[in-house]
Amino acid sequence: MNSTKIIASTLSALVVLSTRVAAQTQQPFSYTQYMDNLAPINPAYSLLDQAGSINTLASKQLIGINGSPTSFLINGDVPLSSITSSAGFSLLSDQLAIEKEIELNAYFAKAIQVGPEDYLAVSLNAGFRNYTALYSSLEGSQQDQEFSVDVRQTKPNVGFGIMYYTDWYYIGLSVPELTVTSLGTASVQNNNNNFSNHYYFAAAMLTSMGEDFKFKPAALVSYSSGVPVLADLSGTIYLKEILGVGVNFGTDKTMAGILTLNFDQFHVGYSYKFSIGAQDLGGVNNATNEVTLYYRFGKGSSTPKLL
Repeated sequence: MNSTKIIASTLSALVVLSTRVAAQTQQPFSYTQYMDNLAPINPAYSLLDQAGSINTLASKQLIGINGSPTSFLINGDVPLSSITSSAGFSLLSDQLAIEKEIELNAYFAKAIQVGPEDYLAVSLNAGFRNYTALYSSLEGSQQDQEFSVDVRQTKPNVGFGIMYYTDWYYIGLSVPELTVTSLGTASVQNNNNNFSNHYYFAAAMLTSMGEDFKFKPAALVSYSSGVPVLADLSGTIYLKEILGVGVNFGTDKTMAGILTLNFDQFHVGYSYKFSIGAQDLGGVNNATNEVTLYYRFGKGSSTPKLL
């Protein structure tokens, strides 16, 4: 075996090791700009806007390195104003080296008015999750029985959410990934972190800081069995409700800068997330670039609540 194959085999082994470690320690899927599009986590959030929309997100870690974590998310919804409801979908593709997970959900959300500007909303979503790990694609995998068998799993998924909101704040709880098999004894045989239940708590508010400035603090807490609780706090300042500049902190020792542009029908956002742990300062930093873009249908619709 020449030096090139030795290097390739070594890198392949490291990739397998890193993905297996990640499978044991990974957090539920999360994204930095959740404060501008929470519907994939809690579909009841879609009721905060009076217009339909289509939202896209792309994130990439370690740009330039083949097999580094890459995520794509697209979701959209339409209002059903006559019954104070909304319906939509979300599609997620999450890939790390030889591992890939695809999740597709359709959702429905319904709100009831409980005060002059107060609403209580519930949501239901259903779909499926597909997980694959192509160990056989690694060089030298045929010589190692443990790495020669690919993993392919597809399971149905259901979820629900609840949210209390007004025109200036919201509080929500959701379980968007409640694997059906986890409801019975099958969960004993399928105790895979990729299919464990994910729980979320989210909250945000919008306050005025004068004629031209507004401030929006937000929080997202996520939990999955066997994984440490992850809390994420952010704050964004808006100038004339158009330009937004924010910062984000996570209990996983990460920090992010956020820049957004908001118009009547378009929203563009960019964030740069990096580690701030002592072991990362001055060394290789696992930075993540994230870009969001969404389009709102209907010029006549008012500015969405909470921007």
